Amino acid sequence: MSDDLIHPSAVIEAGAQIDKSARVGPFCVVGADVTLGPDVELKSHVVVTGQTLIGEGTVVFPFAVIGEVPQDLKFKGEASRLVIGKRNRIREHVTMNGGTEGGGGVTQIGDDGLFMAGCHIAHDAHVGDRVIVVNSAAVAGHCVLEDDVIVGGLSGIHQFVRIGRGAIIGAVTMVTNDVIPYGLVQAPRGELDGLNLVGLKRRGVARSDITALRAAFQMLAQGDGTFHDRAERLGKESDSAYVREIVAFVLGDSDRSFLTPR
Repeated sequence: MSDDLIHPSAVIEAGAQIDKSARVGPFCVVGADVTLGPDVELKSHVVVTGQTLIGEGTVVFPFAVIGEVPQDLKFKGEASRLVIGKRNRIREHVTMNGGTEGGGGVTQIGDDGLFMAGCHIAHDAHVGDRVIVVNSAAVAGHCVLEDDVIVGGLSGIHQFVRIGRGAIIGAVTMVTNDVIPYGLVQAPRGELDGLNLVGLKRRGVARSDITALRAAFQMLAQGDGTFHDRAERLGKESDSAYVREIVAFVLGDSDRSFLTPR
């Protein structure tokens, strides 16, 4: 590391691995088991501790606490890691915890995410690429957020919940069950209220695929049989890769039930 890029007031514990291009601002604390990749920047007053890896180009803003022990009474000091990918923006007062033995021991954050002020990512969560978690939202332990998910401000995601790729959670929403890919969830007690059509259009999804997704949503909402039965039938009837992604998600392993269309 370059002394020119490490502020003299920062505390760097012996053993920390800091790339020569990383920047550590005033009054930061970097623990002994921390690795900061190329072009990582800690603005000021940032605490990074535990077995934490922060990937290339990620910027951490003041008063964030990254890699502290899990907020889990079952945690007994076992090996616990936090792995953060590339080019993330982690804003003020964000907290991200390491994993637990019961959850695999690793909290994983993908690339190109935006974690706005005051949000929390709990132990053993797995967060994909290009995820946005808005101000003061909380993602509980063992959750899975797939790529391109948006979680609105002041929302809460219950432990073990999976949120499928491209889904959007409205503000001030409590999500207690799994959310299908490209779903739109809103209302105080999270209801599956449609598809994230705006997100699909912004990503340039073909009109034919959007039409197939809308038809699939209607079948999931109003078809015969259980939600699981309808998903199985969709898998046999649709040629759309997007619809098949929803089917695979519904038929996959889960520790929760699903939010179903109103």
